Amino acid sequence: MKYRSVFEIIGPVMIGPSSSHTAGAARIGRVARDLFGRQPEWAKIHLYGSFAETYKGHGTDVAIIGGLLDYDTFDERIKTAFEDATALGMTFEFIPEEEEAEHPNTAKIRIGDSQGEMELVGISIGGGTMEVTELNGFPLRLSGHFPALLVVHHDRSGVIANVSNAIASQGMNIAHMEVGRKEKGKMALMVIEIDQMFDETLINELKSLPNVTQVSTLAN
Repeated sequence: MKYRSVFEIIGPVMIGPSSSHTAGAARIGRVARDLFGRQPEWAKIHLYGSFAETYKGHGTDVAIIGGLLDYDTFDERIKTAFEDATALGMTFEFIPEEEEAEHPNTAKIRIGDSQGEMELVGISIGGGTMEVTELNGFPLRLSGHFPALLVVHHDRSGVIANVSNAIASQGMNIAHMEVGRKEKGKMALMVIEIDQMFDETLINELKSLPNVTQVSTLAN
């Protein structure tokens, strides 16, 4: 396995016994909350591989709930995440799965409230780092290392160029970009990680572009 930095080996400052099973899990939960955009009212978490086998002993369960409460990896409140979630009225359920996943530390998180729901698949890849590999059925690769834009759009020619030009006009550099679609000519999802933090000016410009239906953000 290749590591991008020394911090992926020694891990982050964190609560819990395992950078992969605790810190990485907390980050998966927190990214899910960020993309959802608000505190969910309920959560169903499917665990695969070693996550399913050791989630109680390694604190994967409290870490994911802590992430959904917007707690960082080093936040002492992760220890009381179950109680805190219950106090806020958030219900949650953990479902260990026997089927194999592509990565041994995989969690599929379904969260929602009266306004809607979202499904995210995340993997913990070591040293407290994670990647999102699927969002609402769209395959993708989102590291969470950079500020990110997630643009839902109709699969039409010119949309990618329009979005890229809007970002370039703000003097911003794209660190990573990919596009996924479920079917040709239908809905598609553009995932763009940017070197700099963006503001509402760019977000509003993207929302106004032809064939763009939704813009979500993930702050670093």
